[in-house]
Amino acid sequence: MSRPDIQISLPPQGGQTYINAIRHTGGEPVAAYCPVLEAKCGGLLLTGGGDIEPSRFSQENRGSNPPDRARDEAELALVHAYLAMGKPILGICRGMQILNVALGGDLIQDLPPQVRPFHVGLGGEDNVHPLRITAQSILYQLYGPHMQVNSWHHQAVGKVPPPLRPIAWAEGGFPEALVHEELPVLGVQFHPERMAYSHKRTDTADGSHIFRWFVQQCESSMG
Repeated sequence: MSRPDIQISLPPQGGQTYINAIRHTGGEPVAAYCPVLEAKCGGLLLTGGGDIEPSRFSQENRGSNPPDRARDEAELALVHAYLAMGKPILGICRGMQILNVALGGDLIQDLPPQVRPFHVGLGGEDNVHPLRITAQSILYQLYGPHMQVNSWHHQAVGKVPPPLRPIAWAEGGFPEALVHEELPVLGVQFHPERMAYSHKRTDTADGSHIFRWFVQQCESSMG
């Protein structure tokens, strides 16, 4: 089977780690900042980055950083297009938050002081913390009931709308992974691209398992 084309929505700067992870796993990246739909692609990867405009989830600004409105618009459109086609989506960090907002959920715009130190890295380094994982979920099949993950975010998913469902939680009680009840869609708040291949760590789980699952789903979607 040929390598599946995978559309990647990149942050304004950087993003090579996402491209490398897809290539290492056997996918062919089609990557751009604020891309339009590439319907030939077998799946969509939504990457990390800045905060989403709070009005997108019917809130006033309560601690969000200035938004990238062009990126918000492009990625929300991509989510709806890929969902309509029934194709796989992997959302990472901001990407998981975009998934939640696109389907009607909202965000915690700034983590409370008692949990923020566990999730906002210092000195350019990720923090590491444990997750509790729901039995029989995608992450449970890949990692079991618990996993150690990296972390670099000051926001979190709040209300989760159906057909999304939380499958993993941080120690503060907020979701760190979501799945779609009917489609091959996974969102994770952590950064598996910085836990895989040349970025594999000894203090976290191996993030390559998530990319392998995703690329396999993309191969299936292309027949």
